[in-house]
Amino acid sequence: MHRARKLEPLPDRDGYFGQYGGRFVPDPLIPILDEITAAYLHFKDDPNFQRELRDLYRDYVGRPSPVYFCRNLSAKLGGGRIYLKREDLNHTGAHKINHCLGEALLAKKMGKKKIIAETGAGQHGVALATAAALVGLECDIYMGEVDVEKEHPNVVRMKILGTNVIPVCDGLKTLKEAVDAAFEGYVKDPVNQFYAIGSVVGPHPFPMMVRDFQKIVGEEAKEQFLGMTGRLPNNLVACVGGGSNAIGLFTAFLDDIAVKMYGVEPSGVGFNAGGHAATLTLGTPGVIHGFKCYLLQDSEGRPLPVYSIASGLDYPGVGPQHSYLKDIKRVQYVTISDSDTLDAFFELSRTEGIIPALESAHAVAYAMKLAPRLTSNETILVNLSGRGDKDIDYVARKYGQEYGVE
Repeated sequence: MHRARKLEPLPDRDGYFGQYGGRFVPDPLIPILDEITAAYLHFKDDPNFQRELRDLYRDYVGRPSPVYFCRNLSAKLGGGRIYLKREDLNHTGAHKINHCLGEALLAKKMGKKKIIAETGAGQHGVALATAAALVGLECDIYMGEVDVEKEHPNVVRMKILGTNVIPVCDGLKTLKEAVDAAFEGYVKDPVNQFYAIGSVVGPHPFPMMVRDFQKIVGEEAKEQFLGMTGRLPNNLVACVGGGSNAIGLFTAFLDDIAVKMYGVEPSGVGFNAGGHAATLTLGTPGVIHGFKCYLLQDSEGRPLPVYSIASGLDYPGVGPQHSYLKDIKRVQYVTISDSDTLDAFFELSRTEGIIPALESAHAVAYAMKLAPRLTSNETILVNLSGRGDKDIDYVARKYGQEYGVE
């Protein structure tokens, strides 16, 4: 029998999770956000909208994604048993398609003409390009110039799908700058455009909306894990950049207090300036991109440079609900280095025949450290949020000699 504790429903009416979230945007955007909120709350309870979305999840995405027991990896490590929620098997290769379909359907029903968004690793961009093609909307994707080169296969996919990929050449030319540019593009015409934010970040209602579209991950996993093992997992592990895949897994288990949860951030090449993106570990409360959250910032409140080997994790902010969950100590936020991430990338590939995305490899790496500390009766469920097709050229080019991939 598992223990449960009911947490208060969040966000509140103003979009706050405790002190985090809200709306810090120019006044002209308030009625636009009110319109999106009202439309989302309407369609959230519309049986026809939900039926259409669930049918797409089943017939188009391929849901439910399976839960898989890593027999070889678990035996090699000893201790706890490692399971994977296989979001990498979704159409487009990651969890991102879950909220992209929801946002695209909502935009279509609101009469919008174009969807715009940012992307880091390209998984959100590919998923949104896919959804836009499906529902018949134009699509602009802003992507940092560094990531355009690093994640070239996903850039090609987006272009094949008919999307306009806009390289961003400002600053570090990565995810934060892509978000900046996408916001600038959005405010030029918020009436005809819909900004499909790629994570549980941004002004209200986006953190709530993306979470709600992603919570199917944990709902499925809970039922599947109970069916496989007769009980809930002891531990949940997911990588955290903005935090959508982690919230997707965690939400269904938040009231199950016996289930420990670990959000894994990138410590990159070390805790020196610009060498990591460990926002919840080293950040302080601040405002970025229209919402309040833990933020890596300087003394003037300006976002600091960040870095991760995984393009989808190099963001100086984080979802407001994650910030709240840190404060109430419901989730423990930990870090994993580039080196451990690469080891996990190759270890999962060579023991289980599953090549993970570099983002997801952060979570695998932490599970590999956690497993030997547990007994053989204890379990770890990892959200394998994406597959590594997009990363193999970069990894082979940069680290191939070290790992025998030349």
